[in-house]
Amino acid sequence: MPCTTILVGKRASYDGSTIVARNEDASNGKFTPKQMIVVEPKQQPRHYKSVISHLAIELDEEPMRYTAVPDALREDGIWAEAGINDANVALSATETITSNERVLGADPLVDLVPACGTEGEEGYIPEVPGGIGEEDITTLVLPYATSARDGVRRLGRLLETYGTYEMNGIAISDVDEIWWLETVGGHHWIAKRVPDDAYVTMPNQLGIDSFDLADAEGQQLEHMASADLRAWINRHHLDLTLREEGEEEDIFNPREAFGSHSDSDHVYNTPRAWYMQRCLNPSDCWDGDEAVFTPESDDIPWSRIPERKVTIEDIRYVLAAHYQGTPYDPYGTLGTDKTRSMYRPIGINRNCQLAVLQIRPYAPQSHRGVQWMSFGSNPFNALVPFFTNVREAPEYLSNTTARVSTDSFYWANRLIAALADARFRDNENAIDRYREKVGAFGHKLIHETDEALACCPEEDVQAVLAAANLRMADYLREQTDALLSKVLYTTSLAMKNHFAMSDN
Repeated sequence: MPCTTILVGKRASYDGSTIVARNEDASNGKFTPKQMIVVEPKQQPRHYKSVISHLAIELDEEPMRYTAVPDALREDGIWAEAGINDANVALSATETITSNERVLGADPLVDLVPACGTEGEEGYIPEVPGGIGEEDITTLVLPYATSARDGVRRLGRLLETYGTYEMNGIAISDVDEIWWLETVGGHHWIAKRVPDDAYVTMPNQLGIDSFDLADAEGQQLEHMASADLRAWINRHHLDLTLREEGEEEDIFNPREAFGSHSDSDHVYNTPRAWYMQRCLNPSDCWDGDEAVFTPESDDIPWSRIPERKVTIEDIRYVLAAHYQGTPYDPYGTLGTDKTRSMYRPIGINRNCQLAVLQIRPYAPQSHRGVQWMSFGSNPFNALVPFFTNVREAPEYLSNTTARVSTDSFYWANRLIAALADARFRDNENAIDRYREKVGAFGHKLIHETDEALACCPEEDVQAVLAAANLRMADYLREQTDALLSKVLYTTSLAMKNHFAMSDN
């Protein structure tokens, strides 16, 4: 599924938190209504079966409670996508990534093989289940991960045991670390720790550009991988690094070895990484003949040190971006009609939800995790916080159904975007004010709740957090309804059957 991810290490973030953020985008041609929920241990499946691959897995361990952002209609399974569990481990799954023919020939993806013939009759061949995929990963890993490293190891075992039918990138974090895992073929994987002082940008493309095999096979300080990765790479001649004779072979570039090198990347993927890094390292030269990187550069770094600490608002901005200030902005006045439709935006009509998972080191375990949420198309919505150590999510975020209704945060944002897009410049100020207003309320609510919990008995903590979440949701609904009213009126003024003369 098309998505965009940004990861921010604890020394690069504004408050020392680890931050994992990802847009989930629907496939072209349909909506994918989303909801935010809390999954209690008794609700976690013990006999899990994938809708897409028909893979059945027994989950014998005791699960933890966790938040999730599943598909509201469950037509293709759960697709839980993003959340934080009771141990304050966060997971975002997944970023669909790319591969190449050499990798897929060396370790084919594990697809469902349908049954052939009629059961009970001669010649019948039963179906062979496929591997795991985006539908499954959050549900299979997040309830059981006690740390980011533990989550990586668990997911690695699942991939090696069952395989996967697609290439994916998965972020797993705790209060100290963020790890990024990329699947490689059907059963292999690599994972790299995000540097504490850096951020990572990930469009739909295999991204890790430097990997230390010796560390992955030894201390695993910054790298983990399938146990047989080096032998598999050598057997299938996958490492493309040019070396002098006798030069050490521990360090290689996975993006070159395992990733894609297609023309479509320059339209769909690399421009998004280019723009995100342009925003967070603006002093670099990004335009003209002197540009270090262009929208079509294949060597845009996986991780970079930002020019200043990265805020929640920075993350929201880059994940809602449509190439503002460049000739590629579809709402802009620079460039030409051709340039304004040249590259795939980050903030696109197909955004389903944005989850920003923040693990705060200065807060006690009881309220360390905060999940910031947006629904719908990001250029038209707002990002608001919810505490994760609760037993249920507010109804305004959890009540999404197939029915379009302003009672649902998801559908209200869809309506705002569809109306505002046609008169973007006329509605832009109202959307900006809405975004600033609810964002400021969210930060204020976090501060007030932290202060209230400083002298709160332990048995009352969850009630305080639930009340704060409800207060946030009520304010969000009030402001969203008001924005919808403004956008509806502004856009209706441009209707083709308008007439200036009035009977007043």
